[in-house]
Amino acid sequence: MKPSFYQYNLAELQALFAAQDLPPSGPGLLFNWHYKKRKTEPCLIDLAKKSIEFVAANMSFDLPEVHTVKESDDKTVKFLFKLRDGQKVETVLIPFNNKYTICLSSQVGCAMKCSFCFTGTQGLSRHLGADEIVGQFTEAQKWLTQNRPEDDRILNIVFMGQGEPLHNFDAVKTACEIFLSQHGLSLASHKITISTAGYLPGLERWKAEMPDVNIALSFHSPIEEKRNKLIPINKRYPLAEVLKFVDAIPHGKNRFVTYEYLLIKDFNDSLEDAHITGKLLEGKNAYINLIPFNPFPGSEFKRPEMSEVEKFKTVLDTYKIPTLVRKTKGDEILAACGQLNTKI
Repeated sequence: MKPSFYQYNLAELQALFAAQDLPPSGPGLLFNWHYKKRKTEPCLIDLAKKSIEFVAANMSFDLPEVHTVKESDDKTVKFLFKLRDGQKVETVLIPFNNKYTICLSSQVGCAMKCSFCFTGTQGLSRHLGADEIVGQFTEAQKWLTQNRPEDDRILNIVFMGQGEPLHNFDAVKTACEIFLSQHGLSLASHKITISTAGYLPGLERWKAEMPDVNIALSFHSPIEEKRNKLIPINKRYPLAEVLKFVDAIPHGKNRFVTYEYLLIKDFNDSLEDAHITGKLLEGKNAYINLIPFNPFPGSEFKRPEMSEVEKFKTVLDTYKIPTLVRKTKGDEILAACGQLNTKI
C-alpha cells in the first residue's frame, strides 16, 4: 500500500524529494495545492513532470470515509469516519459566531479509562496515523464547504476527541506541524489546543518537541482520591508531578494553559472543592473551563444544576482566575465533551 501524502510534514516531504533528486519546489507546491487550495485531484500545475510521476507512483491521497453525519439543532455536526482497516472514529464541528472549532480524535478508543468519559469505556484499539488525524480535518472542511458554504470556516482545532493525544505523541505532533505550515493551512499556533489527562511521558517530551501550541489539562479535581476515581492514571502520574511539567511549558502572548474542570453533581462541585482548586491554581498563567457533566449511557454521574455551577464559578472568581462555563453543544447527538464512543 502506498504511503499517504497526508502523513508527511513539510520537512519530511522535502527530505523525500531531495533523496529522489526532485526539484525542491515540489513539496511547497503540493502543500499549497492540497491544504491551502483544498484540492483533492492531482497537482499538475507548476510541478515538474518527474515529480508528478513520482507522486503518482508513490503516494496515496485517500482520506477517511465519511460513514455517517449527525447534525444537532444548535448546528453541531458529528462525523463517524471509517478508516482503511474498518475501524471508526468520531469528529465534531462545534459552531460559534458562524465559524467552527473542530474537535479531532487521536486514537481509536482510549487507554486512559477515565470514568467520566464515554470513550474510556471502549478501551484502546490503536493509534491514528498523522494522515488519519489530518484527514478528519480535510473531510470535515469539505463537508462544510459543500453543505454550509455561507459559514465554512474552521478557525480552531482542539485535540479533545477520542483518545489521549500525548499517548500518540508523534502523530499528533506531525499533524500540528502540517496545520501550522505556512505552505499549508497556515493556522496560528494559539488556534490549536491539545488536551491531556496528564500523560507524563508525553508531557516530558512537550517542551523540546511539540510546536508552540496551547495545552489543556483535564484537571477535574485537586483532591487525590477524587481525581484517582475520575482519571485512573493519576495514581501513576500524580497531579503534583503533572503540574510541574505543565507549568514549565513556555507561555507567551496568546499562550496559556486551560484547566478543564468537569463538574459532577454531589461529587466535585462543592464550594470546598472550589476553594481548594482556587488556592492551587491562583497566580498561574491560565484559565479554567468549567464543564457541566454530559451524561452518557451507563454513566454513574449526573450533571449539576446551573445554579451550583455559577456558585462554583463565583468562588473561583475570588481567586482572580479567569473562569468560563462551557456551553454544552451537541449533547442530543452524543457529540458533547466526554460523549464520543464508536462501539455503541
